[in-house]
Amino acid sequence: MPSQPAQQIPGVYHRKVGDIVVTTISDGYLDGNLEVMRNVDVEKARRILQDAFRPARRTSVNTFLIHSRGRIAIVDTGSGNYLQPTAGHVQRNLAAAGIDPKSIDTVLLTHMHPDHSAGLTDMSNGQRLFPNAELVMHENEQAYWFDDGEMSKVDERARQLYFGAGREQVEPYRERTRLFRDGEVFPGVTAVPSLGHTPGHTAYLIASDNDQLMIWGDTVHVPEVQTAFPEAGMAFDTDLAAAAASRKRMFDRVSADGILIAGMHLHFPAFSRLARRGDAYALYPEAWVHNLA
Repeated sequence: MPSQPAQQIPGVYHRKVGDIVVTTISDGYLDGNLEVMRNVDVEKARRILQDAFRPARRTSVNTFLIHSRGRIAIVDTGSGNYLQPTAGHVQRNLAAAGIDPKSIDTVLLTHMHPDHSAGLTDMSNGQRLFPNAELVMHENEQAYWFDDGEMSKVDERARQLYFGAGREQVEPYRERTRLFRDGEVFPGVTAVPSLGHTPGHTAYLIASDNDQLMIWGDTVHVPEVQTAFPEAGMAFDTDLAAAAASRKRMFDRVSADGILIAGMHLHFPAFSRLARRGDAYALYPEAWVHNLA
């Protein structure tokens, strides 16, 4: 008698953007409560998730490979072993996709929160998990997370999980780190600073031929709620008001221009469109594309 499947297939999905191929690599997911949301009534948020048949704040964690002009970049690195056991699967899914981490020449960070940068380095021995890669991020990120004065202002959990983990993960790349303000940061990829969630939080616009994709980082954490209430933010936004302003600008831009979007916390495989609906927005996941030709 055939055995039943015991585990899910690897979290890997490819999408062409002109001549560039973008691959979603799932890191897994994180579960949490809604009490960390700000500027939204928690009961309203809970009802939105219930109406969408979603568990309470189950957050997808995605990373993205960019195959462009014979080079490979990865946007964010997942959470390594720092967070829940349901996440930390980037290396396993890279192997399933046939990608050797040694072949990745650039790591583009959206920001230095642990579900984005904690997969840079093996926490057991401090070795780089992307040994040949240049680490690229907004100049504000390194300045903020390596600032002892800023670290002294937060509680012990934040000191360890945000400042401590970030420094521990980034330090082995110190001699191969490149900082930017804006502009092209990889072939076909332009940095779009979207500051507020962190001081250097950055989206990345991929353009090839007439196609575009906006990898918008942490523009949203709870997609169903924050598209309905764009002012809704998170307790871990460094600047809640600036994060909300950046989110609204991003929503306006991608909805007005019809730009394909992807995000670290959109439901896998993350490729979607956003449409304006009065004062709110609606998110429409793209149908799976099976042919890359």
